[in-house]
Amino acid sequence: MTRRIDVFAKDVGARAGRDLTDYADLWEYSVTDLSGFWRAVWDFFDLDAIAAEPLGDGPVLADASMPGASWFPTVRLNYVDAVLAHADRDGVAIVGVTEDGRRTEVEWTDLPVSVEAVARTLADRGVGRGDVVAAYMPDIPETVIAFLATASLGAIWSGCGQDYAPEGAAGRLAQLEPTVLFSSSGYRFNGKDVDKRADSTELARLLGVDTHIVVGEPVDGALTWEEVSTPLDQREGLDQRDGLDQREGGDRRLAEWPVKVPFDHPLWVLFSSGTTGRPKGIVHGHGGIVVEHLKEIGLHSGLGTDSVFFWHTALSWMMWNFQAAGLLAGARIVCYSGSPLYPDADRLWQIVADEHVTCFGTSPGQLQASRKAGLVPGRDHDLSALDTVGSTGSTLAADLFTWIDDNVKRGLPVNSVSGGTDICSAFAGGSQGLPVVAGELTVRHLGAALESWSPQGRPLIGEVGEMVITEPMPSMPLRFWADPDGQKYRSAYFAHDWDRNDAPVVWRHGDWVTLTDRGSMTIHGRSDATLNRNGIRMGSADIYEVVEAVDDVAEAFVLGVDGDDGKYWMPLFVTLVPGAELTDDLVGRIVAQVKTRLSARHVPDEVIRAPGIPHTRTGKKLEVPVTAILAGRSDVNVDPRSVDDYALIDWYIEQGRAHRW
Repeated sequence: MTRRIDVFAKDVGARAGRDLTDYADLWEYSVTDLSGFWRAVWDFFDLDAIAAEPLGDGPVLADASMPGASWFPTVRLNYVDAVLAHADRDGVAIVGVTEDGRRTEVEWTDLPVSVEAVARTLADRGVGRGDVVAAYMPDIPETVIAFLATASLGAIWSGCGQDYAPEGAAGRLAQLEPTVLFSSSGYRFNGKDVDKRADSTELARLLGVDTHIVVGEPVDGALTWEEVSTPLDQREGLDQRDGLDQREGGDRRLAEWPVKVPFDHPLWVLFSSGTTGRPKGIVHGHGGIVVEHLKEIGLHSGLGTDSVFFWHTALSWMMWNFQAAGLLAGARIVCYSGSPLYPDADRLWQIVADEHVTCFGTSPGQLQASRKAGLVPGRDHDLSALDTVGSTGSTLAADLFTWIDDNVKRGLPVNSVSGGTDICSAFAGGSQGLPVVAGELTVRHLGAALESWSPQGRPLIGEVGEMVITEPMPSMPLRFWADPDGQKYRSAYFAHDWDRNDAPVVWRHGDWVTLTDRGSMTIHGRSDATLNRNGIRMGSADIYEVVEAVDDVAEAFVLGVDGDDGKYWMPLFVTLVPGAELTDDLVGRIVAQVKTRLSARHVPDEVIRAPGIPHTRTGKKLEVPVTAILAGRSDVNVDPRSVDDYALIDWYIEQGRAHRW
């Protein structure tokens, strides 16, 4: 089968007058001729068809400054038009699956009706360009429809998962002063129904919204919504079957729909984790997301109209936005509301089989749980449709690449991805047709001018350095919310301390990486959480890969704590699988593995059994704040609303107090 990225490479090569069929050459072209490359992306995906006017000779990159690059300044378009370009085809666009097995579908031909009905309701309530619509929802098809309806009007979307308490959700969404809140009555998780009606009402009060719309249970397969207005005794049922009738009557059509907006008009606001400060609102634009996501899902992942895309995610995580991008390529997307490990670790593999998923995205934690449960998904399920497994959220250990090959499907490409909320995309990962090496990210992605720099600001190959991006990308943030002079934005990514005085302005992402001479990349951990024992820098991710491969260990957490007079404490905290105990034998096995596979310098000072490991709500370990807590710093303020289990913080405070230097 001809891969889309190969067709693209030939097309771009013909434009450039050179052979770009080798990926390394194509990548080099993509980061040295930014205008030529992104113009080729525009044309390859026929984006003239959704723009208000053809691009013609209009500029692609009018200003290449970082920050502040100006992309496609003459273009007007709408993200939703790129989705609805596929709406004339048969088949299912969105599938919803709940933990207890309930399943709903939204057909492609019904999608415009569903989206316009909700958009019309929003417009009737005064929502228009630049207004903010918030969501407090699980990962269900109605959430996708609410997002598309919002974006179609030029309004700005921002969502938060219902695992957040109302105060935690308000800590994010209230910054935006939304006028409408979408919520759900609840969801099912770990075998229990979670009623969120009272929390949703409380959040609406905290936000002071004018309109609160609650998604109800499907009726005869149709999506239903109930508006809870202000005052609360005014209620109006919104049934999208009525929306269909009104549309056919012609008297309720929106005058301009979807609304064409400038390329850099805000599409959504995503939030940083906010563990030690107020979450930062990161604003992305319609056009930047459209071209970036089409490049990612259409070229690197190879998604098209015959694809089924399922990434287990939640509304608070940028991967929810990335999963919705499957619709841009005409792929079917699968939304799952429930625990990935209930009733057991096989749950997601069952969905992959049932829905004939072609591209399955998950986390290292879910894959690790599958391995430790002894699962053999390729034997127990029909995974014949599956052609890619993706993983992100943290570094994917080499042994999990091997486990996938042995137990899921031989030769199955594993796409370990590094990106983030910051760009709502990937900097590096896998790509169609390229060989995968266990433990590595296969390539730097097209358009991402990624380098590894020394402290002097010099590019490195084969050595550990800071990951930087040296050229702008279309999906870099437009700005931070409530940052009128851009100072917070600049200090987050563009503040440098390179020893080289003439170092150019680059995006500093905060990862510690090694680039190989083959163009692949290894991530060693966050550069702001680097272990630095006696002047030797070590990556926490390297230690996690080794320790979490030990059968009795569920998860590991290693920290490097500076004490007085140059003293250094490097404890390793572990959680164990059910039934395991932290015996001298287990400690000995852990130490032996670290010494053999890494070095004696990597051996921790202590191995301590922990009741749990604190994470952000998107699954990242809280290395930096907990390190400061163990050091006894009193200025560490961890926001309990941003941590999956805040009670653990007190336990780690006690560990710091109990330690004797």
